[in-house]
Amino acid sequence: MLLPHHIAHLVAQAVEEAQRRELLPRGPLPDIEVEHPQEPDHGDLATSLPLRLARSARMSPLAIAQRLVPLLPADPAVERAWAAAPGFINFSLRLPWLRQQVEDVLRQGDAYGRGDLGQGQRVQVEFVSVNPTGPIHVGHARGGVLGSALAAVLEAAGYQVSREYYINDAGSQIDAFRRTLYARYLQALGQDAPLPENAYQGSYMVSLAQEAVAQHGDRFLRLPEPEAINALGEIGLQKMLAQIRDDLARLRTDFDVWFSERSLYGDGEYSTALGLLREGGYLVERQGALWFTSTALGDDKDNVLLKSTGEPTYFASDIAYHYNKFTTRGFHRVIDIWGADHQGHVSRVKAAVAALGVEPQRLTIVISQLVTLKRGDEVLRLSKRTGEIITLRELLDEVGPDACRFFFLSRSPESQMEFDLELAKQQSENNPVYYVQYAYARIAGILRLALERGLDYRQGDVSLLTDPAEAALIKKMLLLPELIETMALRLEPHHLPHYAVELATAFHWFYDHCRVVSSEPGEGSITLARLKLVEACRIVLARALSLMGMTAPERM
Repeated sequence: MLLPHHIAHLVAQAVEEAQRRELLPRGPLPDIEVEHPQEPDHGDLATSLPLRLARSARMSPLAIAQRLVPLLPADPAVERAWAAAPGFINFSLRLPWLRQQVEDVLRQGDAYGRGDLGQGQRVQVEFVSVNPTGPIHVGHARGGVLGSALAAVLEAAGYQVSREYYINDAGSQIDAFRRTLYARYLQALGQDAPLPENAYQGSYMVSLAQEAVAQHGDRFLRLPEPEAINALGEIGLQKMLAQIRDDLARLRTDFDVWFSERSLYGDGEYSTALGLLREGGYLVERQGALWFTSTALGDDKDNVLLKSTGEPTYFASDIAYHYNKFTTRGFHRVIDIWGADHQGHVSRVKAAVAALGVEPQRLTIVISQLVTLKRGDEVLRLSKRTGEIITLRELLDEVGPDACRFFFLSRSPESQMEFDLELAKQQSENNPVYYVQYAYARIAGILRLALERGLDYRQGDVSLLTDPAEAALIKKMLLLPELIETMALRLEPHHLPHYAVELATAFHWFYDHCRVVSSEPGEGSITLARLKLVEACRIVLARALSLMGMTAPERM
């Protein structure tokens, strides 16, 4: 049981005893929230339950707290509990219990922080899902980092997670991609071919066409044009998908499933999903098109599913896709991470899920806001190499995946963010990536020195850890399991970078105040005890870095 839950259980027992003694009136008990106070004078943990009970109990919050404190069961983790104005119960932890948690961290090892909140429920996290009509750019990368970190956090909290990329390989944009590539292919062969309407203008299309000529020559000129457009377009799509996979892999963003939009039509799920909407009375024909009456489910307008040409819209595919997620594959919960340009689609997809008979709260849609790249005070809008949008590949080449992941994850998704390239490359404590990884490298260096001197931390006695800096470091280490649960409940992995900085700060402070490996006579025991603490800190920091998808460098 996590420490806040444990304290909440003690408080609940005290309330039950107070009610039994008629010191408090009987009645339903609100959720007991236990938090870590900002001020050290307020203890290690605190609850504001008396404030929430005051109205129903018709007593002052402070009086309730004062009645509850003497009834709290004795506990090996709690040194002291006291009432504080205006109506808090504060708790301080016993140092012997705190020191023993170092042994618990060592016992759990790489599994430290894993919980059972999810109880094995199947959750799908779908993210990035960029049309394979161009390279990944920095805005997509933010969603990639957010999705992969969230998936890692949910797994740590006991969920069974599937990471998915939805390949939009059908529809008008794919048709435009094919026709653009064919025109560029003709141009590469020296023919005068105009670009189609809505063509993709990027230089990458020229490169794709040149690759096609180098590999296939003029083979596609000998095919009927529709056949050539489709065949060449398919080659181009597969090349773009391969580049997207490679770029995301460099970002350490991997997927369990790459799901093709086309399969929804081939497998009949599109027809099945529309059939369910028709049976529910949610489809109507207007002006030759087929509409989904989403206003009947709270949306602000109805939406077209089939155009007058008979071509399905992307929204129609989205409905079939979510039918597949919830019904065919049976995910208990689905989390979609979309870019800022999809904000307006949230309500209609929620309405469609409800029309399919799925409880809307089982679908969560997270919107990832825009990213601004800066180099010092200069805002970057275009690639210096191509004069076009800055790609993920260019960003990775300049600052590397660790900096990308840390900075993209350091802000909540609903916040627009600035990414300072110069800061990301600094090797100083001003760069939080360097600061955190340097803490890990320093830990690794200490443990190497201990190994060279034949010192075995396993022989250390944690009861010798009495310095305030040691206690502060242990307390910060113990926050990770709580944080994992909170992030999983709120879908907020952006707390991880801030925690990593706080843990690194606690370690650096400990290192500056407590000499770890000492050659002084009589200090062998405290050396072994501190080495045990250092190894435990290594485990926790490595765990935090792993959840963020970052490396833990042994040397810097």
